[in-house]
Amino acid sequence: MTKRDYYEILEVGKDATPDELKKAYRKQAIRFHPDKNPGNKEAEEKFKEAAEAYEILSDSGKRQRYDQYGHAGMGNGGGFSGFGGAGMSMEDIFQHFGDIFGGGGGDPFSSFFGGGGGRRSRSVNRGSNLRVKVKLTLEEIAIGVEKKIKVNKYIPCSTCNGTGAKGGSSYSTCSTCKGTGHVTRVTSTFLGQMQSTSTCPNCGGEGKVITDKCPDCAGNGIIKGEEVITIRIPAGVAEGMQLSMSSKGNAAARGGIQGDLLIQVEEIKHEYFERDGNNILYQHYITFSDAALGSTAEVPTIGSKVKIKIEPGTQSGKTLRLRGKGLPGVNGYEGRGDLLITIQIWTPKTLTKEEKTLLEKLGKSENFKPAPDAHDKSFFARMKDYFE
Repeated sequence: MTKRDYYEILEVGKDATPDELKKAYRKQAIRFHPDKNPGNKEAEEKFKEAAEAYEILSDSGKRQRYDQYGHAGMGNGGGFSGFGGAGMSMEDIFQHFGDIFGGGGGDPFSSFFGGGGGRRSRSVNRGSNLRVKVKLTLEEIAIGVEKKIKVNKYIPCSTCNGTGAKGGSSYSTCSTCKGTGHVTRVTSTFLGQMQSTSTCPNCGGEGKVITDKCPDCAGNGIIKGEEVITIRIPAGVAEGMQLSMSSKGNAAARGGIQGDLLIQVEEIKHEYFERDGNNILYQHYITFSDAALGSTAEVPTIGSKVKIKIEPGTQSGKTLRLRGKGLPGVNGYEGRGDLLITIQIWTPKTLTKEEKTLLEKLGKSENFKPAPDAHDKSFFARMKDYFE
């Protein structure tokens, strides 16, 4: 199924400010909220769709990647996923975006639909994100690669299965919030009574407290450990690009939602190629005689070699373009770049007596003297070759 444009989902333009995005998301969330559309699966999907769109566009880094690469830049289908692709529940959405609507967690929409009539979720712990750097060769970037890395992180405690309770069931209902995870306070002001809801300070919003803590994790449900993670890097990524893997970050306390693993790409400097976007630049050196008489040469590309023809009279700095021999765009986006070969004439540093004599004779020939405007012609010829 083709995903809709995130800006279209929120009904905003691509120049929308953060405040405009927030207002647009609030409008869509209220419009498709499950309490307002009971039993309507289509409305529920649009509610989740709006949450995914806002999660991407409200993050400046993710928004930049989306604007540049579209859904392909979010890594869909390649082991990476955005907020919606992570399969988060309604309660996760409420917890994640509750601050947009004010209040202290839970379902931020309950005040719109008659107070107690709406659902009120308990607070859900969320693990922190982890950041790692992955170094890639140009050859790996050209075809995409799968790497296994060992990550030191917080993992669920195996003794209590991440619950934090000894035996996994040493719980009691929180006496402060009566299991709701939230407390409501009523204060009197000159405008009248004001009601506010906040996370329960006793249970941290979980609605229950541990009566007998696990001895190995001290009731946290997590311990320090390591995990071997398989990372699938799509072809065409670039230096500094950041990819993410949902739920591969630190485990959350007492069975909450795991954080994400953020992968930053680093390119290893190539021996003789340089990168310019999706184009590959290569300097090919030839002798003066090959430039004057013409010849053929074998040059490398990513993963293979090709033959090129050097025309007689080729000037130093001339650029040859091999179309489609560069790097692909991320997940096929933007097409494939070219290989740009710049011809450089190699000047020998040492000469024999006979070679010097021969060159001195050749230098006196009119054919070996540059035209008065040769420099300008060479420059414009190179520019023409580059942009063709």
